[in-house]
Amino acid sequence: MSLRISLVLLLGIVLVVLIRGGSLKAGPAVVSVLFGFFLASTSMAPEINRLVSSVVGMIGQIRF
Repeated sequence: MSLRISLVLLLGIVLVVLIRGGSLKAGPAVVSVLFGFFLASTSMAPEINRLVSSVVGMIGQIRF
């Protein structure tokens, strides 16, 4: 659960930085957020969740 909250926080920070930096306008950002919100209620959500979990798990196994 904490991983999801951390990922949401990280993506939120990236979104704010992109908007403030001028790389992303507010309109497309709102559309992207709404797309993600509605995508989460589709049948694809579990597959996307598994994919993200797998990628995060692989990144977590990298040793420096």
